[in-house]
Amino acid sequence: MDTERLLLIVEDDEAFARTLTRSFERRGYRVLHADGMAAMEALLATHTPAYAVVDLKLKGEATGLACVRALHAHSEAMRIVVLTGFASIATAVEAIKLGALHYLAKPSNTDDIEAAFGLEEGNTEVALTNRSSSIKTLEWERIHEVLAESDFNISEAARRLGMHRRTLSRKLDKQRV
Repeated sequence: MDTERLLLIVEDDEAFARTLTRSFERRGYRVLHADGMAAMEALLATHTPAYAVVDLKLKGEATGLACVRALHAHSEAMRIVVLTGFASIATAVEAIKLGALHYLAKPSNTDDIEAAFGLEEGNTEVALTNRSSSIKTLEWERIHEVLAESDFNISEAARRLGMHRRTLSRKLDKQRV
């Protein structure tokens, strides 16, 4: 199978995945869809996409960050874009460190994603803002940082944060990665 225009979408929202699939197919991409880590790994056994769009928040145990790591390990040349409605500095940094090319906050459209695939380097013209972070935002970013450091092991992350595992689980349920 020709991989030049092969795109893998890792998204657990079926309606959004269908919309993205149709949009990219109209642009000449051949699209594969996985709703999580297991389905993605099954597709990677027989395909090597040139492009991937990964939702950060997936149902189940694996997050989009774990998928990014697996995709990058499968093919370092793959152009991976992370798409999320739960953007944070910590997850953006981790996504890039794990092999993503770009990190886009929802709502992003097909034009934004395709433009991100074409970027070869960062943009020095991005506007710098003087936005101060709230305590909740800082806490959320610290939780994500520790989760990434502990390989998304909730028990270990809770220990490192000095909180009970159930408390951390409740916080994550309120605002999933």
